[in-house]
Amino acid sequence: MTISQQQADWFKKTFDQLTANMEQAVLGKRRVVRLALTCLLSEGHILLEDYPGTGKTMLARALANTIQGSHARIQFTPDLLPSDVTGVTVYDQHKGTFEFHPGPIFHTIVLADEINRASPKTQSALLEVMEENRVTVDGVAHAVGRPFLVIATQNPIEQAGTYRLPEAQLDRFLMKTGVGYPDRAATVELLVNAKVRDRASLVNPVITSATIGQMSGLADDVYVDPAVLTYVAELAEESRRQPHVRLGLSARGCLALVRVAKTWAAADGRDHVLPDDVKELAEPVLCHRLLLDAEAQFSGVTVEAVIARLLDNVAPPTDRVA
Repeated sequence: MTISQQQADWFKKTFDQLTANMEQAVLGKRRVVRLALTCLLSEGHILLEDYPGTGKTMLARALANTIQGSHARIQFTPDLLPSDVTGVTVYDQHKGTFEFHPGPIFHTIVLADEINRASPKTQSALLEVMEENRVTVDGVAHAVGRPFLVIATQNPIEQAGTYRLPEAQLDRFLMKTGVGYPDRAATVELLVNAKVRDRASLVNPVITSATIGQMSGLADDVYVDPAVLTYVAELAEESRRQPHVRLGLSARGCLALVRVAKTWAAADGRDHVLPDDVKELAEPVLCHRLLLDAEAQFSGVTVEAVIARLLDNVAPPTDRVA
């Protein structure tokens, strides 16, 4: 079963409303906003690697306000414990029973700020909840509910005292991108309204959390032609043969690329995925999944250059996919 054109039109209209609403708080960053929404609707998570003060927290709060959801910010530090993230079971002396006190992970949108500053043990506390939407404490599973999105950030500078995210955890993120500094026009608009301390407070709910679930279901039903699926598989195979690539695209990465391409197509008002959708999303989906060897750094080879070469080497389907 595939979605109808009428459903695709409704999806696009709603997606555009969500984007415009969030842009009240996140100025001049339409693509980043659309990528974050795509992650949410694809039931994935996003990693933002960027400099301080670029609006990462504002993006998370604006998204939570837009969908009428709750928001939490966890500042990751070396002394942060896994229980500080997931919650803890406490014995109630009056009732004579153990009670679970949920941690900040039990929110709709969770900002894991500077995730690479926490110890590997604390980082691993996110693995289960990001993959299965639940937390297990003392042998008891607790669902975090849906929709659920982790927006993790890490600073590309000041790497002293940080713990590099292992490849297995990086692979759990659907996308990796950066917010970047605003352009001059957006900066001027921001300065004109400097009296507004909290731009996210200007963002009012557009839809309910239940509607997010409905949109996710529609995105799942977007049609993908076998030729496009073959194209994704060929990209994965070619990524493993690229010079300087030590770890190529995994099967999970292929699934991630197809999932986000479906949502991206629906956001464009289409009931089918085009090869251009795959190419458009290749960098944010692949950039944290391709691991380069040590020689690449000395040769000045970047993962972005590898992805560009990969897209050049693998020809997309020539016939129109519909």
